[in-house]
Amino acid sequence: MKIEHLVWLRNDLRSLDNPALYFASLEAKKAKQGIAVVITPTPIQWEKHNESDAKTGLRAGLIKNLANTLATLGIPLHILEAETFDQLPETITRFCLDHNIKHLWFNRDLPVHEQQRDQAVCEQLKQHQVHSHVQSSDIIVPQDVLSQQGTPFKVFTPFFNRWVVMLAQQDNTPLPIPEPQAEALPKPNLNFAWEKPFRDDLWPADQDTAKQKLWQFCHHKERHYQKSRDYPIEPATSTLSPYLALGALGPRQCLEAIFYTCTQEEKRWQESIWLKELAWRDFYRQLMAHFPFLSMNRPFKPETNALIWRESEEEFQAWCEGKTGFPIVDAAMRQLNQTGWMHNRLRMITASFFTKLMFADWRRGEAYFMSKLIDGEFAANNGGWQWSASTGCDAAPYFRVFNPTRQSQTYDQNGDFIRRFVPELAKLDAKSIHDPKPEQRKLCHYPNPIVDYKAARLAAIAAFDALKEH
Repeated sequence: MKIEHLVWLRNDLRSLDNPALYFASLEAKKAKQGIAVVITPTPIQWEKHNESDAKTGLRAGLIKNLANTLATLGIPLHILEAETFDQLPETITRFCLDHNIKHLWFNRDLPVHEQQRDQAVCEQLKQHQVHSHVQSSDIIVPQDVLSQQGTPFKVFTPFFNRWVVMLAQQDNTPLPIPEPQAEALPKPNLNFAWEKPFRDDLWPADQDTAKQKLWQFCHHKERHYQKSRDYPIEPATSTLSPYLALGALGPRQCLEAIFYTCTQEEKRWQESIWLKELAWRDFYRQLMAHFPFLSMNRPFKPETNALIWRESEEEFQAWCEGKTGFPIVDAAMRQLNQTGWMHNRLRMITASFFTKLMFADWRRGEAYFMSKLIDGEFAANNGGWQWSASTGCDAAPYFRVFNPTRQSQTYDQNGDFIRRFVPELAKLDAKSIHDPKPEQRKLCHYPNPIVDYKAARLAAIAAFDALKEH
């Protein structure tokens, strides 16, 4: 069987609901040809983008899992390793010429560096008469979601209202797995020098497990999601973000589960709060595409460039290590360091603490999160940090400064989450654990607070107020 179609997979490591893989297989079948798949690991580039060891480890596992699936379909998989994106045009072109490939298929990526990489590959292939076929990006509404004036939305709520209308108008049926194109191939024995350990007990590197987790969440937890999603001790969130970040789950798979669950419960799918969370992910990714400067360490609000952030290496290290003296902040940071994941309410608490009370540069916190998160996605991480720092699009008002103790009392009322990750405080009662007295801290070998909440809050508000004077 002649293979002239090559499918290039990146952060879309799945066989189901994969536009590039599915449509390439259809076109090849029409021409009585076959397809092959290529994956191009770029470990040095991942390091430059601050991607975590945990995410790298999960990626390696998902590639191996996908390789086994492709082998059962008779689809050859090729691994072309490069260090950085700028090596890929030559690497992919050489492979296409060596194997008489006439068509390259891939799903669109939105961040600036990824778009530049894809454009460079397409331009070089064009010189050798290899045609590029770019499919829709891995978001729920792949078309641009624009206002009536044809401009991108800068506020989430009107974006969401338009997004829901467009979602209802598109075909949301998940694309099937390609049909087998030949007899099964031997399952490859892949080993990667760049592979890293990760919490595979929490996130098995398996597409079927990801799909199973999706349906279990929608069947059993989605109906309670609005009420229980803010309580980190509760297993109430989907924990699917690592699979979404690497494309082990496709957007239409998530929609299918939401639609089915809402039908069973006789409620409108538009009212699903989890769907709205997925819309935030689309919102931040579309912003990244429309405003490329967000990929260049710049704030969405240019006036906030004038802020003079405090630089305290001692405070930064205390925050990273979960030793700030604020129990809920420390529990959250230790959860991140130990598992590669953090509950969303805690991401807001820790980022607000960092940017408003420590008054540290949000870019440094953003980079640290990316270096630890197994679900690190540049657009969502950047959007969340700029939201917390009040420098971003539709961000929290600058005068809204989370009180970590009050947040702790509200969302970890009995201190159970704190006890799990800050065991030195485990014996304190449910009242004291949120803000131990000095003598309790001493007995528990727990540090004093690194900042004074009231003074730090007033200083942060004053710094933003001063921007108005210029």
